[in-house]
Amino acid sequence: MTQVALPGLVTPPRLPQGTLRIVPLGGLGEIGRNMAVFEIDGKLLVVDCGVLFPEETQPGVDLILPDFSYIEDRVDDIVAVVLTHGHEDHIGAVPYLLRLRNDIPLVGSQLTLALIEAKLQEHRIRPYTLSVTEGQVEQFGPFQCEFVAVNHSIPDALAVFIRTAGGTVLHTGDFKMDQLPLDGRITDLRHFAKLGEEGVDLFMSDSTNADVPGFTTAEKEIGPTLDRLFGQATKRIIVASFSSHVHRVQQVLDAAAKHGRSVAFVGRSMVRNMAIAAKLGYLHVPDGILVDLKNIDSLPDNRVVLMSTGSQGEPMAALSRMANGDHRVVVGQGDTVILASSLIPGNENAVFRIINGLLKLGADVIHKGNAKVHVSGHAAAGELLYCYNILEPLNAMPVHGETRHLIANGKIAEESGVPAASILLADNGTVIDLRDHRADIVGQVEVGFVYVDGSSVGEITDADLKDRRVLGDEGFISIITVINRATGKVVSGPEIHARGVAEDDSVFDDIIPKINAALEEAVLSNADHTNHQMQQIVRRVVGTWVNRKLRRRPMIIPVVLEA
Repeated sequence: MTQVALPGLVTPPRLPQGTLRIVPLGGLGEIGRNMAVFEIDGKLLVVDCGVLFPEETQPGVDLILPDFSYIEDRVDDIVAVVLTHGHEDHIGAVPYLLRLRNDIPLVGSQLTLALIEAKLQEHRIRPYTLSVTEGQVEQFGPFQCEFVAVNHSIPDALAVFIRTAGGTVLHTGDFKMDQLPLDGRITDLRHFAKLGEEGVDLFMSDSTNADVPGFTTAEKEIGPTLDRLFGQATKRIIVASFSSHVHRVQQVLDAAAKHGRSVAFVGRSMVRNMAIAAKLGYLHVPDGILVDLKNIDSLPDNRVVLMSTGSQGEPMAALSRMANGDHRVVVGQGDTVILASSLIPGNENAVFRIINGLLKLGADVIHKGNAKVHVSGHAAAGELLYCYNILEPLNAMPVHGETRHLIANGKIAEESGVPAASILLADNGTVIDLRDHRADIVGQVEVGFVYVDGSSVGEITDADLKDRRVLGDEGFISIITVINRATGKVVSGPEIHARGVAEDDSVFDDIIPKINAALEEAVLSNADHTNHQMQQIVRRVVGTWVNRKLRRRPMIIPVVLEA
């Protein structure tokens, strides 16, 4: 029977000497916040440290971080942070981890480190970094790490093979098996086979597309679609993509050059990341094709391409602002907008809102649903099965995905011959111990969401978000009343103010006598009622009336003062 992290798991036992412990702090049951902590003989190795982007049910939140509480008292024991690639859901939380200790070594490929160094510069942190390439082997305390080339939607992605006294682990990071990649760098299956021969005790593999049958479409198939769309467009072309998707930007640059168009990058992260990619040789920019956004108005519409951020409907990203009409780029009749990315679960409504907004402005909107303008960067079921058969791991632990993805990956592992009892379906905070080639779920540590809200980190709670949702959905009512303790009489008020409630304030005239009566009765029956208790009485009276009369549940803020 598959090992599943069921509710009620207890705090894990003390870690025995020579046993490898794995604790995922993010990335399980969600798309984002990828982070796993490996521990043996008193030392910690962290693989990835990413962020999760907020959903509509988390108003005001900028980013969601992994919960570092499990390791915050042990940051001096961290020997390295290995970063598998440069996407935000794998590197975005690094600045917040380095606030706890700024000299933790960061290990990754050249492009990955360049992207995180640029991000850390904004946080005024100068990290200690070690650049590695495929085939390289490095020792970090009791962890020996060997790096393997994998193909993904960003160049220079790496899997990491971890050797310890407790056993071996292959962590894929994000990967797919594109056999004709744009940069010629394929997932190194020969290296996988070599590691399989050595013996993989635990295989931690990307699960994002585990429920998609077959194999992921090759990136090169996007090129002809872009070429056709560029040839058909008569006015400006706006392409939205992830700001780190170097391959997609390269295809846009190539199509623009072929059709005699200039390209302007739109969005701070797009400008920064593409400058880094071009400087390091990962992005090849045709001579004279790039123009500054400030100069596009001097060019004819049929000679302009804008490469923009905002493909996931982020409210402050460039494309969202264009759709809302508050960006310097004004989308007009006949412009072509191409959403060259897939939908991250949870972003559907935001993206569809942008599509509708752009259509209202007269643009032709092309997206994955009506044209082949994006392919996934994650291995589908056929590719995962291929890897299981090559590696023949003794244990499997699906990572990076929602629950449905993890379960689908576990089924693939079982079909390939991994014993059901050796397949671990974990949650964030689940504790797995590996020893003598056997992996077992041994407990659970408490992990939660850490919200970045403006300049505050971890100050916003779920209760705060609930209040924000209530305010946004139902509005609020404030009631100010002054009472005389000696007489028990209301001497001023109740003064009622409502915001976000459709009815005129005069509708509350009917409730004023009820508030007065309830307060006077409370004081006469017990003169020792505290102010808080008096406020609760007002809240109950108003809440019951509003719910029955107006069918609303607003936030109610009572204030009771003494004369």
